[in-house]
Amino acid sequence: MPENHLRLGINIDHVATVRNARGGAYPDPLRAAKLAEEAGADGITAHLREDRRHISDADIEGLMDVLTVPLNFEMAATDEMQQIALRHKPHAVCIVPEKREERTTEGGLEVAREENRLAHFIAPLRDAGCRVSIFIAADNRQIEAAHRIGAQVIELHTGAYCDAHAEGQADICDRELEALREMSAYAHSLGLEVHAGHGLTYDTVKPVASFPEVRELNIGHFLVGEAIFLGLDPAIREMRRLMDEARA
Repeated sequence: MPENHLRLGINIDHVATVRNARGGAYPDPLRAAKLAEEAGADGITAHLREDRRHISDADIEGLMDVLTVPLNFEMAATDEMQQIALRHKPHAVCIVPEKREERTTEGGLEVAREENRLAHFIAPLRDAGCRVSIFIAADNRQIEAAHRIGAQVIELHTGAYCDAHAEGQADICDRELEALREMSAYAHSLGLEVHAGHGLTYDTVKPVASFPEVRELNIGHFLVGEAIFLGLDPAIREMRRLMDEARA
């Protein structure tokens, strides 16, 4: 891989959402994960929510068995999820905020107010060999707190930027993009590996992909939607092409 290669993680949560709408066995998230691998995904992301609304425990077990690329296991900072992660020991765990009433993750984790608890929470995960990532807003306080508690990676929440773009709010879009740019550089200066994701589309990915400090993008819902029209393989390959163009 070239030194500046930008990794693409494919989130398969919403393949499971479609499956669970009928309570059957299809579409199979594991099949989607293998197709994503073949299309050039550098990793697979799956969020095991406390209410199991999409990904299931069996999905995580299956992914650990069949994947040849790394699994990024998204999870809330709860004892139950910690024990599941310690049992499977995925390549990476990403700690995210979680509320049962939300449709999707609405913002970044509040690290600065919970430093002590989160530091103790992630220590066993690091000791088990998992790369620990914290999903946060583009805010220097949260980045500094993530650094202090011992996270190796931060994932910047790109949702506000993507929402503003979709709503045609150019000033807000530019402001959010600049915050992402500045905080990517700041986090990198502290020695953190920088990832980004949430809500990215073909129309919004290139500005974020162009940030030299960003090493990985995690994208899911949009690509699962595009797969209805294009197929999963071409949908992923188009995202990969746009990322590579931006990086070049």
